[in-house]
Amino acid sequence: MASDRTRAFAEFLIRHQSPEIRSILLSEDPLLHYPLHIDFAELTEDDPSLAHLLFSNPAEFLPVFDDACHLSQRVILGDLKGCGANACFKQFVHVRINISGSPLECPETFPSIGRVRVKHRGILLTLKGTVIRSGPVKMIEGERVYECRKCKHRFKVYPELEARNAIRLPSVCPSQRSKSCEGTNFQFVEESIVCHDYQEIKIQESAQVLGVGSIPRSIPIVLMDDLVDLVKAGDDVIVTGILTAKWSSDLRDVRCDLEPILIANYVRRTNELKSDIDIPDDVIEKFKQFWTEYKDAPLRGRNAILQGICPQIFGLFTVKLAVALTLVGGVQHVDASGTKVRGESHLLLVGDPGTGKSQFLKFAAKLSNRSVITTGLGSTSAGLTVTAVKDGGEWMLEAGALVLADGGLCCIDEFDSMREHDRATIHEAMEQQTISIAKAGLVTTLSTRTTVFGATNPKGQYDTSQCIITSTLSVNTTLSGPLLSRFDIVLVLLDTKNPEWDAIVSSHILAEQGEAETGKKNVDKSSVWSVPMLRRYIHYVKRQFKPILTREAERVISSYYQLQRRSALENASRTTVRMLESLIRLAQAHARLMFRNDVNQLDAVAAILCIESSMTTSAIVDSVGNALHSNFTDNPDHEYAKQEKLILEKLRSVVEFPDMHGIER
Repeated sequence: MASDRTRAFAEFLIRHQSPEIRSILLSEDPLLHYPLHIDFAELTEDDPSLAHLLFSNPAEFLPVFDDACHLSQRVILGDLKGCGANACFKQFVHVRINISGSPLECPETFPSIGRVRVKHRGILLTLKGTVIRSGPVKMIEGERVYECRKCKHRFKVYPELEARNAIRLPSVCPSQRSKSCEGTNFQFVEESIVCHDYQEIKIQESAQVLGVGSIPRSIPIVLMDDLVDLVKAGDDVIVTGILTAKWSSDLRDVRCDLEPILIANYVRRTNELKSDIDIPDDVIEKFKQFWTEYKDAPLRGRNAILQGICPQIFGLFTVKLAVALTLVGGVQHVDASGTKVRGESHLLLVGDPGTGKSQFLKFAAKLSNRSVITTGLGSTSAGLTVTAVKDGGEWMLEAGALVLADGGLCCIDEFDSMREHDRATIHEAMEQQTISIAKAGLVTTLSTRTTVFGATNPKGQYDTSQCIITSTLSVNTTLSGPLLSRFDIVLVLLDTKNPEWDAIVSSHILAEQGEAETGKKNVDKSSVWSVPMLRRYIHYVKRQFKPILTREAERVISSYYQLQRRSALENASRTTVRMLESLIRLAQAHARLMFRNDVNQLDAVAAILCIESSMTTSAIVDSVGNALHSNFTDNPDHEYAKQEKLILEKLRSVVEFPDMHGIER
């Protein structure tokens, strides 16, 4: 029966996979392991019975399919040699089953990691998760040959994973001759051991698909042969394989149990799908219609979007604008030498308790399709970056919050309480967007292309007696100047006494409480954007627009940078090229937020106002004030015209600045 199935599958391979088999035969190295990718949907359509056997009993039929690869190779090899091609037979070709687009993408065969049960054992199972640990590549024994001393019959013996790869010999000779041998004495055949590359990783289900209070579950994955080193910590993967179990390690006073483990057959990285959000065409039309309505008052339209960010918090216009620009981000720049300048922006909120920092962090995490929210101490031993942990006597890399948030947003509360080893590596993670690791003999580099949104309390009462520069923040937060310079915007929220502001806020909170108790809505909130709409808008503008600086925007940004460099309050750790890059990122983010592909003078001035709101630079706009007391204005376009005039006049007073339309000297 096995030979019939082998021939049936070999015929399928010849019909559908001939080009891939030819490329394998024409490869030079005969000792490499080659994958042969099969679409399960195509197999189901061609031979449903064969597909069902593969699904229901993959442990038995995957080796049969590998034998079919050998048979199909010999058939195609004859044709190639007849044409004079330099081809050779490959011993190690493995069938890899891709279930994408097939009926196996149902919940029964594609469950979440936390819902894996005994009923899934033995079938072709697919799991999705994020790699949180990756072990070293090792060598493992795959098979060996023994010979019966009585009848000289040779047979293969395979190690058992459940018994920690132990070799168990049969009780009697397994020969299939007409007369039974019944021999019980076997000898090992020299040089018959076949070894394989072997690697263990651990994947964890995404926290975004879990409910509140649920704990993300994880499962170890075994990668062999051509699958090793395909993924690293922080990658999103879809793994198809066979669920089995193995005995846990022998530890004193610890119960020895069977632990589930997945033997991988196919691994697909899905990093490019990390931030993918489905946006219907009618929603895109709504975005375009929205900006058509606000064509004559673009800043009023921008503020309408910003009011949807943390609508339960009154005011704080500056913070909401900074959060929006951080989530939208700029455009990554790569120069001719290959040096990359990050496009992601970083935001830090420093403020007194009760100023809404944690609420902004949690709301920002909702607006990003891929986000990790944690504290400075970290939720695992890896903390924020990465560490080496010992698992079962072996060293493995464990990814931290920044690595797991690669391609998304990492919200860090209590930012100043991070671990010491995180303080040493987070500089590279935030600026170069990589983490270089050399621990316990594991040397590698991991990606951290993430936006960092941090929040921290000042150390005691915030001291504003010194000049408003980075050193003041370092004294009040225990964060070093180089680390603070990694943030594009640092907003300080001081709970100062302001009777007028206190009266407005108290009236707003009491009105909200009254509406909640009576069920009445005295204020029309239909204009406030919902969270799903904001998520789609942020994702769409990031994907659709790659803003380019216009000549006017370049002049404004360049002149402001020169002004800061010449200022008497210049701070070398902040007013560097890094600040210029921050200005460009923020201007590009503002252009994206305004649904445009060009960065004009308005975007440049808005970026300067964000930098000026940060208490890490010398202010040239006296009216910015405390970010905690900033509020939405009734006529934002008129207010912007006054601020633009003030900024350009200040720039002309120090730097040779050309005349701009609509602005007089």
